[in-house]
Amino acid sequence: MSPSQEHEPRPAGPVSDSGLSLPGESSESSPPAGEADQVEQDFEQLLQDAHRERDEYLELAKRTKADFENYRKRMSQEVQDAGTRAKAALVGELVHVVDNLERALEAADTDNSLVQGIQLTHRDLYMALNNHGIEAFDPIGERFDPTWHQALTTKPSKDHEPGIVIATERKGYRLGDQLIRPALVIVSE
Repeated sequence: MSPSQEHEPRPAGPVSDSGLSLPGESSESSPPAGEADQVEQDFEQLLQDAHRERDEYLELAKRTKADFENYRKRMSQEVQDAGTRAKAALVGELVHVVDNLERALEAADTDNSLVQGIQLTHRDLYMALNNHGIEAFDPIGERFDPTWHQALTTKPSKDHEPGIVIATERKGYRLGDQLIRPALVIVSE
């Protein structure tokens, strides 16, 4: 280049092969074929990475949703169990009242208004317990089951094989499959 060409102003914008700018042409040339392939590969790798991350986050979201659903079910069951335990504790105390009312009725030998009042109170309390799923059980004639029965004593019996409940000293109470109070029984030998 001559010294006079070094200071010549260059036209702005795209330049043609002749060195002159043409409208709509870029002065930058397109990347060589090797670079275009590399850009394509980089794009594909980024796309695959994005898909993989998306799948990982989707799997994480599914696991989190399942964990939360399990937690919700477990908490619901625990709340229900706590309610049942509270009900059982209250009923455990009330069944002694039922026992006392039954003893008072057995001891009463007259049919007066006091006895009728005790009978009404007993009936209402018993119905209230039944309305909440509490049931009394008297296991006479059943095989002794230490899960549901408490043996007071054993007695020889000609009429029963060994291990049969032959008398109930105190009824048992249960709430569904949960024992509130075992039946106090006498068992045949």
